[in-house]
Amino acid sequence: MAQRTHGVRLSPPTWLTAGLRPQPAPVPWAAVARAAVALAVPLAVGLAAGQPAYGALVSMGALSGVIGDTADAYRMRFFNIAVPQLFGAVGVALGTLVYGHDWTAVAVLTLVALVSGMISSIGSVASVAGLLLLLNAVVGAGLPLPQPWWKAPLLLTAGGAVVLLLTLFAWPLRGGVPERAAVAASYRSTAAFLRAAGTPEHDERRQAVTQSLNASYDLLLAHRTRRHGRSPGLTRLIAQLNALIPIVEAASAAKLRPARLGPLPEAWPAAVLTLADTVGRSPAPTAVPLDLPTPTGPSERALHQALRYAAAVGAESDPAHTAAPDRLGRPAAPWARTRRATRAALFSRASWRYGLRLALCIGLAQVVVSVLPVPRSYWVALTVTFVLKPDFGSVFSRAVLRALGTAAGLLIAMPVLSEVPRGWWDVPTVALLAALIPACSAKGYAFQTAAITPVILLLSDLLNHQGFRLVLPRLFDSLIGCGIALVAGYLCWPESWHTRIGDRLADAVTEASAYVVLAFAGAPGQDRTAGPRRRRRLYRDLSAVRSEFQRALTEPPPTGPPAAAWWPLVIAVERVVEATTATQVRVEHGEPAPPPGEVAALAADLAALAEALRTGAPAPRPAAAPDGPADVLGPLRREVRAACALASPVLG
Repeated sequence: MAQRTHGVRLSPPTWLTAGLRPQPAPVPWAAVARAAVALAVPLAVGLAAGQPAYGALVSMGALSGVIGDTADAYRMRFFNIAVPQLFGAVGVALGTLVYGHDWTAVAVLTLVALVSGMISSIGSVASVAGLLLLLNAVVGAGLPLPQPWWKAPLLLTAGGAVVLLLTLFAWPLRGGVPERAAVAASYRSTAAFLRAAGTPEHDERRQAVTQSLNASYDLLLAHRTRRHGRSPGLTRLIAQLNALIPIVEAASAAKLRPARLGPLPEAWPAAVLTLADTVGRSPAPTAVPLDLPTPTGPSERALHQALRYAAAVGAESDPAHTAAPDRLGRPAAPWARTRRATRAALFSRASWRYGLRLALCIGLAQVVVSVLPVPRSYWVALTVTFVLKPDFGSVFSRAVLRALGTAAGLLIAMPVLSEVPRGWWDVPTVALLAALIPACSAKGYAFQTAAITPVILLLSDLLNHQGFRLVLPRLFDSLIGCGIALVAGYLCWPESWHTRIGDRLADAVTEASAYVVLAFAGAPGQDRTAGPRRRRRLYRDLSAVRSEFQRALTEPPPTGPPAAAWWPLVIAVERVVEATTATQVRVEHGEPAPPPGEVAALAADLAALAEALRTGAPAPRPAAAPDGPADVLGPLRREVRAACALASPVLG
């Protein structure tokens, strides 16, 4: 219970406590079982063969695989585990070759850090690969690993192979199940969004639909290649997901139903749930009888048409014949995507800046441990690497959470290292501690760190036999690493402690302005997929703004507290995009088309708002216009006015 002094409530600031609240995520029991088996079995085999150090190295490789197994689709899980393991093998080989050569190790690890940071910008798999490249190089340069140099990479890769086999064991039986489950979840999220039309929960449900659609498209399109036309199951799922978009559009329009008609009949969301059950249950074409009420207005006519179309797509034996044009466009070939991503990593200013920042911090860490008498100093550079991962959030909050998580992990490790005898007792101990990693990782970074720390310490002890003496040095090493990351990786780089919400939001508002023009263009021969694609890109941009907002809230003053002022404006811009979609749907189903001059005026107001967000100029004040029941642009105009009004206090 918080203490009070003179009527003032004393409590820790939000930026300090945000990462210490466990996330409400379910325990991934399958991942818990895999982690326990993958780390304990190699250790048992090593003990049985009289080579506990070999078993410990295989378990370390398995630990990397457990941490990297974050995807749902089996194809992506294969790449998420296999590709980083290869980079990790290269890293540990380089580290082993420079072990004991202090200044050579400094130079090599600094160069590896530069490469690791630059390739992290290519994509999620490359990000994990860059992480393992650097982590294993640090471990190889800091621990006495078995010789010759090729033995440690082989053993670590074997550990990753164990996780890969356990992960993909059910692929022949459950292939396609995660993808179907994701699409079905998007349908269910849309049903909840439809049910919330005109209620206070509408905005929250809209955001949930956006997140669900993002996840489903990422899952399906990540491995869609030129084989797309020869993969009927994948083709059907993409067609069913594309067919969901008109339902989402109609759900947005349902918010504008006249109040005199009352709430939307339950039959509409019930029909969406029926489609969701069909998608999740069977990959085969299935005819779904829908009992739909008679439409009473433009939004219900749009909903009726969208639901009938989605049911037809699900019943078609060859969905490629009836599916609407792909609303996200066909992806480029894998080699083309890789080439573009590699070029971006090599020539992007942001990629070089992050690579140089990481190289500077790793170089400093290695210089510090080469000059100061720090035993088993690899932990300093490990801490720097974990803290500075760019796609894991705020550097400041991660440094704080890393220190707290390490301290908690050391408390767990103390009785293990002091009371558990080395040998066969290590096997059940590692199994128990490994099982905590997936369970705690779902709760947050500090909890993940607390779970990983005792496992690494126990496995390290099997290599260097220091026992309880490992505990306090590891705490000091973590504090040194956090300090280096905070000073050289955070305070010395101004963009780290300045929020980028305004710039990203300005870009999204510019896109919203173009979307308003596109939504009501109505030109003959216009690409009907252009609007949905732009809207999906807009919602992704706004999701990135939300992520930036969440990151900023975990920063200390002066960054964190002012960031909270942006939140109402983020919501307002999302409402502008949704109002544009809703108005377009109503126009397509019976409402009169808006005058081009009024559309241009609204787009100009949004463009002016974007410029104000970039430059800090006063927010525009949209001119008054007719705003009655017959004004089809009325809802959109009100949202634009609200966004401009909310921008004024933010811009000062």
